[in-house]
Amino acid sequence: MEWKKYYLDVVLVPLGFLITIGYHVWLWHKVRTQPSSTIIGINTHGRRSWVPAMLKDIEKKNILAVQTLRNMIMGSTLMATTSILLSAGLAAVISSTYSVKKPLNDAIYGAHSEFMVALKYVTLLTIFLFSFFCHTLSIRFFNQVSILICTPQDVMSSSIVVTPQYLTELLEKGTILSTVGNRLFYSALPLLLWIFGPVLVFLSSVAMLPILYNLDFVCGNNNGKGKIVKNDKGEDYV
Repeated sequence: MEWKKYYLDVVLVPLGFLITIGYHVWLWHKVRTQPSSTIIGINTHGRRSWVPAMLKDIEKKNILAVQTLRNMIMGSTLMATTSILLSAGLAAVISSTYSVKKPLNDAIYGAHSEFMVALKYVTLLTIFLFSFFCHTLSIRFFNQVSILICTPQDVMSSSIVVTPQYLTELLEKGTILSTVGNRLFYSALPLLLWIFGPVLVFLSSVAMLPILYNLDFVCGNNNGKGKIVKNDKGEDYV
C-alpha cells in the first residue's frame, strides 16, 4: 500500500469518528452534572415520575400505559427493521460477484482499491448490525414493562412484588438501548458518504454536531444550573 493513496482515509475518517465520540462523551458529562440542560436528563426525570404515576391508579390508566409503551416499541421496531434491511443490502453487495469498485472510480480523493472498498462496506454493515442489536434488546425491555406494569399485585406472592423502582430500571434500560441504537444509526450516515471519499465523511461529521446539539440540549432552561436530585423520600426533583 502506498501512503499517498490512503493517507486521507487514514486521517480524515478516524478524525470524524473522534469528533463524534468526543461530542457524546461531553454530552454524557452534561447529563451527569447538569441534567436539566439536556433533553436526555429531562426525559429521564419524566420517566422516573411517569412509572409511579401509572402504578398509583393503574386500573384507570392501564390503557394509557400500554399505549405509551406500544408507541416506544413501534419506534424501536421501525429502526430495527431499517437497520437489518440496510445490513442485508450491504451483505448482498459484499457477497456479489459484481465489482463494487467500478461505480467508485470517480470518488472524491481517497483510496479506490478493492480492500478499501470492502472495508467501507464491512464497517457500515457492522454499525448497522449493532444498531439492530440494541433496538431488539430495547424492545425486549419495553415488552417486559408493558406486561409487568399491568400485573395486579394481589396475584403475586409476597416474595415477588413488582416495585416502581424495578419497572423504572427496566424502562431506563430499554430507553438507553434505544438511544444507543439511534446514535449508531446516525453515525453510519456520514460513513455512507465514505463510498465517495473520506473528505465527505469528515465534513458531514462536523455538520452533524450543531444538529445533534440542537436535539440534545435545552436553551434557556435555568442556564443549565438545575440538577435532578433525590429528597428524603427518594423522589426525584429538579
